[in-house]
Amino acid sequence: MKGNQTIKPDNFGKAFLKKSPKTIYNQFIDDLKGVITLEKFEKMVENFNRDIHQFHLKHISHLGDHTHYLWLDDKRKKALSVYFGQDDMIHMLTIKPFTEFPDHGKSVADISYSMPINGEWLVFWGGDNEFINYHYVHGSQRYAYDLLVMKNGKTHEGNPEKNENYYAFDKEITAPAGGKVVKVVNKIRDNVPGEMNEKRPTGNHVIIQHAPKEYSVMAHFKKESITVDEGDIVQQGQVLGRCGNSGNSSEPHIHFQVMDKARLVRAKSFRIKFKDGSEPAQGDIVNQLSGDKKFYESDLEAVKSTDDTSIMSALSDTVGKWFKR
Repeated sequence: MKGNQTIKPDNFGKAFLKKSPKTIYNQFIDDLKGVITLEKFEKMVENFNRDIHQFHLKHISHLGDHTHYLWLDDKRKKALSVYFGQDDMIHMLTIKPFTEFPDHGKSVADISYSMPINGEWLVFWGGDNEFINYHYVHGSQRYAYDLLVMKNGKTHEGNPEKNENYYAFDKEITAPAGGKVVKVVNKIRDNVPGEMNEKRPTGNHVIIQHAPKEYSVMAHFKKESITVDEGDIVQQGQVLGRCGNSGNSSEPHIHFQVMDKARLVRAKSFRIKFKDGSEPAQGDIVNQLSGDKKFYESDLEAVKSTDDTSIMSALSDTVGKWFKR
């Protein structure tokens, strides 16, 4: 492959393995070239390719102006994560070991869920590895989703410093399954886009108990938009409030996960079982899926009173940094 040729995204894994670092480097945007010299990149490619015979394309995510390609080697031990722009320039490249945790594939046993949204949203973070779901490395968030709304490749229109210009802002957020509301926080201000509130990471949020050891949390609601109270019984699809930008959030979006406790820092995140059998991942367009059965408070009669409704969160959502504004 000659140095003046352009590597097409679909051929990146092969080009990387054929040791064409200069050709790849020439497609880096200037900001990426500022991170590493060609000489260091060539050495990195040489070292990373040792004992690798082939890279396989595992996942493609279309994220507005960028397309994310994830490649794994034939032993599933190493990964290439590369973001291409529409001009085939490389905007971001990560090469590192590929990690799968022992609980890979485990899902919730009994409850089936829908996405907590109305209309069509984009899965920005979600899936079964850290390259398409940055939550994955944290057991308490492993199978969480970050959802936002994108139109024409952008998450907003107009001034990016105003929440109301983001398509996700003020959209309805719904209950993903029937249950009992056990925690509501509703008074935290919305951030100016680009800023984050690390002291109150989940921001305004709702936690619902669906079964004795099964809870969902929806985080980053708009201030004072939540319309349910602790102790309320809610049904799947019922509106809980509206999407905001509170907590450790850089732009309006919603964080959704299912877990075994209401105390997030001690919880174990479950792979979510959706009613239609789907397994959404980064880049997928999702909407509210088929409905849940009617839920009654008696469904929780086996649950004893505990202090699980208190919450301490270590969630960290960094959606906005991936998009040029």
